[in-house]
Amino acid sequence: MPLHPEFRDTPSPTLASPHTEATSTHYYPNLTDDACKAPKDSVVLSAYSTMDLVDKDPDEDDPWNLPELQDTGLKWSELDAKGKVMRVLTSIVKFILLVGFLYMFVCSLDVLSSAFQLVGGKAAGDIFQDNAVLSNPVAGLVIGVLVTVLVQSSSTSSSIVVSMVSSGLLEVQSAVPVIMGANIGTSVTNTIVAMMQAGDRNEFRRAFAGATVHDFFNWLSVLILLPLEAATGVLYKLTKIVIDSFNIQGGDNAPDLLNVITDPLTSAIIELDKTVISDIATGDPAARNKSLIKIWCKTEKITTLLNITVPSAANCTTGVPCWEEGNKTWTQINATETINLERCNHIFAYANLPDLAVGLILLALSLLILCTCLILIVKLLNSMLKGQVAVVIKKVLNTDFPFPFGWVTGYIAILVGAGMTFIVQSSSVFTSAITPLVGIGVISLERAYPLTLGSNIGTTTTAILAAMAAPGETLANSLQIALCHFFFNIAGILLWYPIPFTRIPIRLARALGNRTANYRWFAAIYLLLCFFLMPLTILGLSLAGWQALVGVAVPIVVLAIFIIIVNLMQTRCPRYLPSRLRNWDFLPRPLHSMAPWDGVVMSGMAFCGTRCCCCCKCCQKTEDEEKGGKERKKSQEMYDNPALTRDDEPLEAPKETVKATQL
Repeated sequence: MPLHPEFRDTPSPTLASPHTEATSTHYYPNLTDDACKAPKDSVVLSAYSTMDLVDKDPDEDDPWNLPELQDTGLKWSELDAKGKVMRVLTSIVKFILLVGFLYMFVCSLDVLSSAFQLVGGKAAGDIFQDNAVLSNPVAGLVIGVLVTVLVQSSSTSSSIVVSMVSSGLLEVQSAVPVIMGANIGTSVTNTIVAMMQAGDRNEFRRAFAGATVHDFFNWLSVLILLPLEAATGVLYKLTKIVIDSFNIQGGDNAPDLLNVITDPLTSAIIELDKTVISDIATGDPAARNKSLIKIWCKTEKITTLLNITVPSAANCTTGVPCWEEGNKTWTQINATETINLERCNHIFAYANLPDLAVGLILLALSLLILCTCLILIVKLLNSMLKGQVAVVIKKVLNTDFPFPFGWVTGYIAILVGAGMTFIVQSSSVFTSAITPLVGIGVISLERAYPLTLGSNIGTTTTAILAAMAAPGETLANSLQIALCHFFFNIAGILLWYPIPFTRIPIRLARALGNRTANYRWFAAIYLLLCFFLMPLTILGLSLAGWQALVGVAVPIVVLAIFIIIVNLMQTRCPRYLPSRLRNWDFLPRPLHSMAPWDGVVMSGMAFCGTRCCCCCKCCQKTEDEEKGGKERKKSQEMYDNPALTRDDEPLEAPKETVKATQL
């Protein structure tokens, strides 16, 4: 009988199938040894080797399947009284540690934002100061991205824009692209957090996809809405109608729930005077010499009338006393003097260090705490989410409502994401918190997507409430910018969520997750390219003029569209393509494969490992040991096949039976 093609080259012992009556001693125990042998005319089925079955791991077939978090310990019913008490105490201790690590994780994100502001805050203010560049929508977009990446806070960059609009330095219509860029830049934080899970391939695959689904949503929304806004001003006009239609009164400040909890620790480390960045952006020359580090936490401003001289009476302000005394013309002005009352108590209040040095120190410290807390959080979650607890959590988070209301589940997740972000007042904190949960398999990518969309809405609602507390003369402009941010995210959700076919960010994030799982160094390339190199390049071309921007950007966009179309046709309908374009093999290998680049990167890392440190050797040794153990396990499973053992055992039984019959 010819073998199946999959097993044709697989060596295997020729044993009779237990389902063949003429050859199986399992059905005829009284046969003699000769009878155990199959007749010549009987059909002998080949026993296929199970090596291929061992090689095919279900997780390798579909790495996006959520892993089963199984409980390897004793069940609750099997524990004695002492064991139950110890398990309860252990669970309480783990929960307290988890809350503590989450608190440190959130505080480290806050300190990380402060560190970025110290390193690049003044540069961000200088970038915003060039109003001529901001009038270009594309330049305004990339400036919003760069500034938000530099200060690690979309709320800070948005507040700078509000200050500029309120002071008349920037028009609302020109500020809309900057707000779009701030929406993109805020997603860099959870992308950095996802890179901390690069130790496990599948966890990194899921975590990086869960983080970058936010990036793809923002970039795709901008690709559609920025040209539309530049051509029609739809967001500006819509928010203008809303502002004019309602008599909106100033309200209270947005709730500050998260900062109430984290401020005691973060304020003991560093406090910043964020008005310095806004003053630089609005053109205050005195702000350039000020330090961002707050030294005096309690101050008082005293306003007094001062007599000054002016060239003539025409220079006197209307309504202000003006008189001549001798040959001089005198008038009065209000002079405000700031009196320092109480010095701050944070660590760097008495340190005579420049902002850059303090920023680099805090950057290293916050990244270290961030990585440590994230690793410990993942380990604690893996140990806690076992057995029935894991089943319940995964069902609650990933199960849809029953038919026909399954479509409602995603919108409920959007509301949950918006509500949670409204509570913590930071989309970066919320998306960074769910990223490790996606990595360990508690939340699926399909469920993380609507949670992220809701987080985008939640961060705009807090900005709206904060804008409503603005003074009356700046209320309309501040609120209009906040509403532009809100409607931008609503329009993006309408574009990329209601119809399942349009949920392109999920497919793109999954493809990028697969790529970064195979080539983990590509994650760093993606981060540098999307959030630094590409915005800086576009900004440089914008400064050179729109002719340079169009001349470089249009060929690149056309080439990218051509490559995308050809890739889709190669996958779905290759027969319509010329034979040369049915694959990319005609190009040099580095242009259509990452394997050569991977070899270069691995060679560089190996060289660094042999010359610089022993860490790479240790990691390589661990990977080799794991690989060897996996191969040994497969070999043992191949030769110790339990199915073959069961087939061998009945062959000896008839001998004893025949001897007993003859006796």
